[in-house]
Amino acid sequence: MTTSKLPLYFAPLQGHTEAPFRNAFEQAFGGIDGYFTPFVRLEKGHFRAKDVRDILPDNNNVPRVTPQLLANTGEKAETILSLFLEHNYKEVDINIGCPFPMLAKRHNGSGILPFPEEVKQLMQIVTNHPEIKFSVKMRLGWEDAAESMALLPFLNELPLSHITMHPRVGKQQYKGEVDLDAFAAFGKECKHPLIYNGDILSVEDIERIQEEFPNVAGVMIGRGLLLNPALALEYKTGVELSHEEVIERVKTMHRQLQEHYEASTQGGEIQVLNKLKPFWEYPEELIGRKTWKAIKKSVNMDKYRAALRQGGLL
Repeated sequence: MTTSKLPLYFAPLQGHTEAPFRNAFEQAFGGIDGYFTPFVRLEKGHFRAKDVRDILPDNNNVPRVTPQLLANTGEKAETILSLFLEHNYKEVDINIGCPFPMLAKRHNGSGILPFPEEVKQLMQIVTNHPEIKFSVKMRLGWEDAAESMALLPFLNELPLSHITMHPRVGKQQYKGEVDLDAFAAFGKECKHPLIYNGDILSVEDIERIQEEFPNVAGVMIGRGLLLNPALALEYKTGVELSHEEVIERVKTMHRQLQEHYEASTQGGEIQVLNKLKPFWEYPEELIGRKTWKAIKKSVNMDKYRAALRQGGLL
């Protein structure tokens, strides 16, 4: 019997999965059912210009993109939502999972999870706007998985389209093991479609989650797709790409990104270089350590191009 393929979603990663990357990835690889933007937040009461650019519909050429907001009060969430409504978004994701300490200590992301009344006040936005499909991306808690279980009865009563759960606590950031027992316990009581996120690095990892949690509604992948951009495509097609084919598609992606940044970035080559270098931060194993180090050390575009040529990436 053929097991049906799960929907796959590209997780938002600040500094990596902005609109130019999403567009280039979709053209070169695909296999993704939906993309989520890195979170939009208020900084001293204002939007960051890069966040506004990132969610503009004209800047997004992928089949489905959902903007994500990060806030610690309902008032801030409403302000961010107004930006999304201005651009006719009908689906919005609420981030209560970000583990970055600088944000979490102000009760943003997973830092809000130990404070149920603050979560309830933030989530008032869901009932205030029945015209919007809201989803939630979260962790087990900030310190303890009991935090998410305590919130679950409240979350179950909200009209959410789904919950994405990364089964670590915020204090772990991305260290240590994911807690699949805690994910199972949450999933057993969760009334919403539940999407799994965390440490998906191979097709076998997706299949293992699918087998262990047959009711899971999908899998969200972040770092795994930066390490191996062919991962989603290989899962969906059942065909493993050769190393040469993956490299050719990566080169196509990089060309598209370089053309975009050269056309849109003011300030010269150094700014373009600073936009391009993060593209290679994760796929060290794919391109080889020697090339990876040469790219990382490059201080101008001449040295950058030389590093790419050395690795057969131009």
